[in-house]
Amino acid sequence: MASHLGDPRVVEFDVRTDEMLINMGPQHPSTHGVLRLALRTDGEIVSEATPHIGYLHRCAEKIGENLSHRQYIPYTDRMDYLAAMNMNLGWALVVEKLLKHEVPERGRHLRVLMAELNRIASHLVAMGTYGLDLGSFTPFLYAFRERERILDLFEEVCGARLTYSYITPGGATGDLTEGWLEKCEAFLDQLAPVIEEYHTLLTSNAVFIRRTAGIGVLSAEMAIDYGTSGPVLRGSGVDYDLRRDGDPWYTGLYRDYKYEVIVQKDGHYPKDRDYPPVPAEAVLGDSWHRFYVRMLEVVQSVELVRQAMERYRAAKGDCGAPLKLTQRLPKGEAYLETEAPRGQMGFFLVADGNAIPWRVRVRSSSFCNLSITHEVCRGCLIADVPAVIGSLDIVMGEIDR
Repeated sequence: MASHLGDPRVVEFDVRTDEMLINMGPQHPSTHGVLRLALRTDGEIVSEATPHIGYLHRCAEKIGENLSHRQYIPYTDRMDYLAAMNMNLGWALVVEKLLKHEVPERGRHLRVLMAELNRIASHLVAMGTYGLDLGSFTPFLYAFRERERILDLFEEVCGARLTYSYITPGGATGDLTEGWLEKCEAFLDQLAPVIEEYHTLLTSNAVFIRRTAGIGVLSAEMAIDYGTSGPVLRGSGVDYDLRRDGDPWYTGLYRDYKYEVIVQKDGHYPKDRDYPPVPAEAVLGDSWHRFYVRMLEVVQSVELVRQAMERYRAAKGDCGAPLKLTQRLPKGEAYLETEAPRGQMGFFLVADGNAIPWRVRVRSSSFCNLSITHEVCRGCLIADVPAVIGSLDIVMGEIDR
C-alpha cells in the first residue's frame, strides 16, 4: 500500500486477481452424465472451458466388429439411451443399405412412428432436466409424467422401457399389439394442451428468459464450422434437417409426410403463431433459441406420429422380419446418417463377406455439439455454464461409446 499525496488518510491498494482452475464434474448433476469440465476463471468470469470425456467409454465400435449385424442392435441402444429407437433405426438402415434390402411399406411407417415418438420422449427429458439445471423442479416432474406414458407404449410393443432393440435390420421384432394405436392417439390428444403448460413454466417465464436469452450465443458460421447438428444447428438459424436433406435411403422414410423444418426464418419460426413469441432479449443462436427449437419440434413430431398412424393403418402386409443372424453382408462399405433428437447420428459399416462386420464406426452428434463449449462459454459467468451445457442436450453414452 502507498499513501496518496502524502495524506495518510487516503490509502491505495494494488488489487490483483489470480486465475482459478475449477473442475465441474464428472459427478456434477448439470453435466448430464459423466462429463468433466475444466473451467479457468478470473473471479466469476469464465475465460476457458475444456471438456474432458472418456469416463463412459465401452469400446462399442470394437464390439461391433466381433458380433453379427443383428447382434449389435442392443449395443446401439446404449449409445443415446434417451433415444434408443433412433439408434436402432440408424444401424438397421446402414445394414439394409449395404444389403440393398427394403422393408415393406407398413414397416416404413412403423419406423417413422417409433422414431418420432422417441423424439418426443427425448425432448421432454431435455426440457425437464434443463429446468432442473436452472433451479426449477416443476417442469422436470411434468416432463417425466408425459414421458412415462410414451414408455408405457414402448413397453407394450417390445417389453422394454429404455433400451428397446425393437427396430432391427430387416424390419422390427414384432408388430403393434391390438389397441396400441388407439392408446397412442389418446396420449397425443392429452399431450397437446400440456405443451402450453410447458411454455408457461419455462419458455415465457421471465426468470428462465433472463437465465438463457443472450447466453452462449453460437453464430451460424461457427455452428457449421464445428460440425454441429440438430437443434443446436437449427437454433443458430441454419435450415438443415436430414429428414429432408439427408441420404435418400433415409429421406425415403419421410417421402410422403408433410412437415416443416423448425428453424427461424425472417424472425419467425414455423409454429410460433400458437406459442410464445421470441423475447426481445433473445439472440439467434443463444441458449433460449436452442431450447425453443426442441419445444417446437415436439409439436412437429406429434403431427408426424399422427400421419404415421394414418399411413400405417392404410398399409397392407407386414412390418418386415428381422434378418437371420447368419445373413452374410456383401463385400463393401456403407455410411448413413439419420436425424436423431440430438442431431446427425452416423453409422459406418465395412464388410468382408461375413455376417460379422470388418469395421464399425459411429459419428456422434453430441460429440460435435460439445466441441463448441470453449467458444460459447468464454466470457460468461460460472453460474451460466449449466445453462449453456443444458441447452446443448448432450448424452455421454454416444460421445464416449
